[in-house]
Amino acid sequence: MTTFNKGNWTEPTGEAKAGFGKWQRPAGPYDRFMEEEGIPVFRAIGVSRVQDLPLKPWKRMGGKGTYIQLYGTEGLWGMYLVEVPAGGALNVERHLYEEMFLVIEGRGSTEVWQDKNSTKKSAFEWSAGSLFSVPLNSWHQIINSTSSPALLLAGTTAPNALNLYMNKDFLFNTSYDFTDRYDASADFYRPVEDLEPDPVRGLAMLRTNVMPDIIDCELPLDNRRSPGYRRVEPHMASNKFYLWIAEHETGRYSKAHAHGSAAVLICLKGKGYTYTWPAEQGTHPWETGQTEKLFRQDYEPVGMVSAAPMSGDWFHQHFGVSSQPLRLTAWFGPNAPGREAGRPGEDAIDKGAIDLHEGGTAIPYWEEDPFIRKEFNGLLQQEGVSSRMDESFYRRPEGL
Repeated sequence: MTTFNKGNWTEPTGEAKAGFGKWQRPAGPYDRFMEEEGIPVFRAIGVSRVQDLPLKPWKRMGGKGTYIQLYGTEGLWGMYLVEVPAGGALNVERHLYEEMFLVIEGRGSTEVWQDKNSTKKSAFEWSAGSLFSVPLNSWHQIINSTSSPALLLAGTTAPNALNLYMNKDFLFNTSYDFTDRYDASADFYRPVEDLEPDPVRGLAMLRTNVMPDIIDCELPLDNRRSPGYRRVEPHMASNKFYLWIAEHETGRYSKAHAHGSAAVLICLKGKGYTYTWPAEQGTHPWETGQTEKLFRQDYEPVGMVSAAPMSGDWFHQHFGVSSQPLRLTAWFGPNAPGREAGRPGEDAIDKGAIDLHEGGTAIPYWEEDPFIRKEFNGLLQQEGVSSRMDESFYRRPEGL
């Protein structure tokens, strides 16, 4: 076996292979950036409530915070939790990465402006349940209007930008106005409720830069994940950052489906749990005893889970077990499904919404592991909630 001195490279002899062969994955620029910020970095498959995560003073932001980097999202997009001081504000900032905000607690306002028109600002108010985006590289300040701290969850494309450019000064101190993404008109932060079809997949879409309340807003019928499933995808500030908001009816649950890493599901209403396991363990992991890599994450508002926590395709399945419908928002960063890299004009299908026998990755109810239904029914009974999973859902179609 050839040995190597880390200071001097030695060419292998004979048929020996160059290199160490195995190593510990090194920290990237964004990993080092998070550590240098002096606040906690939370890494896991998920968390039952982000409100319970520890917060520490955050000098750059002017509040308290913690980074959240769930398994499977490394390098794909970033997330953090920030507390805005009571009656105060976060520091003014701008940056060359996209940013989405979900208000968890509190009430306040945000001001947005650009260098070329710094005296003309857009301002809007927010409260618990509001969702909004700050346009790329626009100056902005988040202001708390109450005597109690406000808590916001942010999703960003900071890992993508910092890992590429490897220069913090460039990210935070570049003077360029993206006028194609922002204008200071009074309507920029006016909520929009008119639905249109997403141009790639034809799903319900809103072009809006702020949603006042994503917890109780009305959602259009979708039916792709479960019977009665409702869903909309907001497209905000011309971002690449992709997300959707959806709801499963009380007493019903999602079909399992598979895709690669990126998606993080955040519970907005109700309570429930998610199972996720590698597709290589098959559709009946309990029945076949292949549960060594099977994970379960329980959550309530505002808990979260990484849908496919490791690389490669993972099945994941979501269950609501309270009297309220299970409402979730899923954040993907710039990794929008249906927009994966490939040759323009290639045919593609909505695999996660199409059953396995039809060429997709969704496990139909009649083909799923029997443990899933049994456990779900038992948990509903404990909560005093009736199942609405009709017996017909579990009947194999004729000819299959």
